Amino acid sequence: MTGIFGLQNVNEIHLFKPKYRRGECLLEIGECLDRGWTGLGYKTIEFEDKWKDYSGYKNAHFLNSSTSGLFLTLELFRDKYGWGRHCQVITTPLTFVSTNHAILNAGLTPVFADVDETLNLSPASVEQLINESTVAVMFVGIGGNPDNYREISHLCKRYGLRMILDAAHMAGTKTDNSHYGTTCDAAIYSFQAVKNLPISDSGMVCFLEEDDDHIARKRSWLGIDKDTFSRTSSDRRYKFRYNVEYISNKYHGNALAACLGIVGLRYLDEDNNRRRQLRGLYTTLLSGNENIHIVQHCTRTPHSSKTSAHLFQIVLLRCSRDNLIEEMNDRGIFPGVHYISNLQYSAYKGFQNSCPRANEYSNSLMSLPLHLFLTDDDVRYVARSILEIIANNLA
Repeated sequence: MTGIFGLQNVNEIHLFKPKYRRGECLLEIGECLDRGWTGLGYKTIEFEDKWKDYSGYKNAHFLNSSTSGLFLTLELFRDKYGWGRHCQVITTPLTFVSTNHAILNAGLTPVFADVDETLNLSPASVEQLINESTVAVMFVGIGGNPDNYREISHLCKRYGLRMILDAAHMAGTKTDNSHYGTTCDAAIYSFQAVKNLPISDSGMVCFLEEDDDHIARKRSWLGIDKDTFSRTSSDRRYKFRYNVEYISNKYHGNALAACLGIVGLRYLDEDNNRRRQLRGLYTTLLSGNENIHIVQHCTRTPHSSKTSAHLFQIVLLRCSRDNLIEEMNDRGIFPGVHYISNLQYSAYKGFQNSCPRANEYSNSLMSLPLHLFLTDDDVRYVARSILEIIANNLA
């Protein structure tokens, strides 16, 4: 079959495949090896500065994962504001479990609001849940989509709540050359291996307040007030004395990982532009089919908004997702699911489950392959396969 779908690609097409500029990465890493400094400091500081220049955040602290950033943020805010177990954080069930694990691990209570067709938190559902015990809202921009962010931000300001942005998918989601999230209390990014800015496993926490950034740097290094690099770099003499101000964990990033981030950041806008092109082609090929709903991005944002396009998601309306995935696998195509509602996991039994749309999407969402090694013909093959399989199964 030819036409707008082109020719079949016989190679396996996987959901994700990270792209690294090998030569540039090795040059950056080589500097660390030559200097003999591969841990916290030097390159981690350089990456933080470059991220701030790129994103518009005033503060940025490089960590070993975005999960660590979520834990660190909630622990810090819990102690800063005196939050107890009765304090509630409104959150989404349609996310990776680290989002809600962090709330529970901080000794706080997650309260699950529903999502709408954007897959992000529904502002109406959030507002209905706000009460005297509510202290914060955790907003997740699924797939890089900023829709409803502004509405949730306005709710937080109106009710005096902290807003935390789980921006795991949002590296490069911007408006007017500034990242979404620069005005919320904390934003946490993922640079895990399959994300848009792929680093083996790393993250960045960006606090609104400089004091929070200072405290986070201590808490991410076991509560120690001076890290090894700062105790060595001032006059090149190692100072062994320090104070331990907090009982905390080891969350900070390292120089070798930062090297991958420094290189990847040079190409992030270019790479995201290609991802948006792939999303556009998928949209053209799959639009108009009554069995598929395409999850659109930036439908409720300023015209200048750009999505990171981390995911291309569809909702299957009249066919079995499991059967479709199985038949796509037979054709060498390996899609994914983002996400199953956390409330369907045994660890979250007992929490209120008044999230009908999230439950519905859990059974019908599918993420199509989207990465920088895909060709237009690959996308045509994936789209044609989906339409053929659906048509055969419904015939």
